[in-house]
Amino acid sequence: MSAQPAPRPPHVLVTGATGYVGGRLVPQLADRGARVRVCGRSRDRLEAQPWADRVEVVPADLADRMAVRRALEDIEVVVFLVHAMAGGSGFEEREARMARIMAEEAERAQVRRIVYLSGLHPQSGELSAHMASRRRVGEILREGAVPTTILEAATVIGAGSASFEIIRHLAERLPVMPAPRWVRNRIEPVAVRDVLHYLAAAVLAPGDVSGTYGVGSGESDLRFADLLTGYAEVAGLPRRRVLGLPIPAPRLSGLWIGVVTPVPLSIARPLAESMQHDAVTRAPLAQEVLPAPADGPMRYRDAVRAALAAQRRGDLASRWDDDASLHRAPEEPLPEDPDWAGHTLNTDERELTAADVDPAAVWRVIEGIGGASGWYSTPLLWAIRGAVDLVIGGPGLRRGRRDPHALRVGDAVDWWRVERIDPGRRLTLRAEMRTGGRAWLQLSAEPAEGGGTCYRQRAVFIPDGLLGRLYWRAISPFHALVFPAMARNILDAARR
Repeated sequence: MSAQPAPRPPHVLVTGATGYVGGRLVPQLADRGARVRVCGRSRDRLEAQPWADRVEVVPADLADRMAVRRALEDIEVVVFLVHAMAGGSGFEEREARMARIMAEEAERAQVRRIVYLSGLHPQSGELSAHMASRRRVGEILREGAVPTTILEAATVIGAGSASFEIIRHLAERLPVMPAPRWVRNRIEPVAVRDVLHYLAAAVLAPGDVSGTYGVGSGESDLRFADLLTGYAEVAGLPRRRVLGLPIPAPRLSGLWIGVVTPVPLSIARPLAESMQHDAVTRAPLAQEVLPAPADGPMRYRDAVRAALAAQRRGDLASRWDDDASLHRAPEEPLPEDPDWAGHTLNTDERELTAADVDPAAVWRVIEGIGGASGWYSTPLLWAIRGAVDLVIGGPGLRRGRRDPHALRVGDAVDWWRVERIDPGRRLTLRAEMRTGGRAWLQLSAEPAEGGGTCYRQRAVFIPDGLLGRLYWRAISPFHALVFPAMARNILDAARR
């Protein structure tokens, strides 16, 4: 009897492909032979990914039914990884609407499976808004006609994940940590490696694996405090002490996380609220229906070691904040576009010519700006502005960069987001700090007439009403000190 041929890998649609998990899952599916289509609201952000030439890119807003319908043409399996938590209040209804549209349109397109990554939560009792929304999305997908595989995971440990960044910054910055009582709750971490393994296995499984399954490290006796002290030991830090206070304080602890770590309040607060309950796996487990990793689940400390090693290598294929702007238009029109006619435009423009500097050298400085390199002028003023931004709920300067040398569309750079890149020529950053309007910073380097470089620097601000106009007037003295020095210092850095 001849051997049966191996099943053909499916045609897969990955939503949330520019997010932390999605950005890592896409190349794994492509490596296993799957035909992968990715969708998102910004074609530029999708096409800037390192795997873009291996997949089909389809721009689609998941709240737009017709766009979802087009994205689902000929698709066999959908991976649903989209969350709108970063959008602030009202994210629960946005997530539910996207789930309903996906469930209905997947049935219409005769999709054979939906795979959804949710969070571990108690079976009963009142949940935080974040976890209740995750559960509701799972219910909507499961109640649809298309078989749905739901994988539930708690704290995902990997270089660049939001959970890992919270643990890392708390442990590194606070030798003694007074914390709400939820730090004594049981929480079962899981390595991002294992999350990706089971997601890919659920996508490629030939049979019916519909249902809800837990994914974890198998360490169900750990407490959140153990994650902090365990990180410190693996990282070689002095012993950390965690003091669990007899207060729940979910909102206050969200503020605490938002101040100490680079995770903004819009994400830190829902995460802190979701920690009010134990989060450990329960039967059925994913390994009961899907093949387990060859060497078994990765233990917490091994996952921390792997994450620290990846960060040292600069191996950050994706970060927790890669999809932080999901709720906003991912590529708003730029100030030079004609659609801005009628808007109030405030600008600060600088232009310097350096006959002794090559444009390529200037571009290397431009592309490496922010993060550890800083902003080439008055660090104290930048630090003050960053601290003010933190206090009023913005990201401040703590996010840093995914890669110290290279940028791609969608990357976070401190309080900016990369809006557009013309390689070797111009970088456009969109502000995500609190400003009372919309702001951009454009940096460019072009060959000068007669040789050398013409460096241009343009800050643009479009105010939202009176408060925005007052903000621009208040910040103008800051610009007068910062921007001239910034232009000079960028050219000096290129000379060096």
